[in-house]
Amino acid sequence: MFETDTHRIPNRVGVLTTWLLRIAVAVAFVGFGVDKFRQPYWVQFFARLGFGQWFRSFTGVVEVVGGLLVLVPGLTLVGLVVLACTMVGAATAWVLVGSPGDATIPAIVLAMLVGIGWNEYNRARGNGD
Repeated sequence: MFETDTHRIPNRVGVLTTWLLRIAVAVAFVGFGVDKFRQPYWVQFFARLGFGQWFRSFTGVVEVVGGLLVLVPGLTLVGLVVLACTMVGAATAWVLVGSPGDATIPAIVLAMLVGIGWNEYNRARGNGD
């Protein structure tokens, strides 16, 4: 009888943790994506990259869409993969513009996304909480 009650607590904590991480990722990346359209800094940065401003807009849209996909339970892993790809691109871009030290931030975010993705993958397979 008591085993059922103690078994439910980890499930609730796991679900809560999963959703808090999804929401945090979504808020962060929707914000990053919107910044690509609002902040003049990004216009200069993408000009230095030499890909053109279309790539800044594309990156912003991908970040917003990826952030929103993370909130859709059946598409969470797809969203995380999309966002992880943007972080690989961001780290590469920082190296290309001559600031390899700044590539550490997207690399850390990439590691976090991979960790969250691994957790989501295990949950989807039934190995998680």
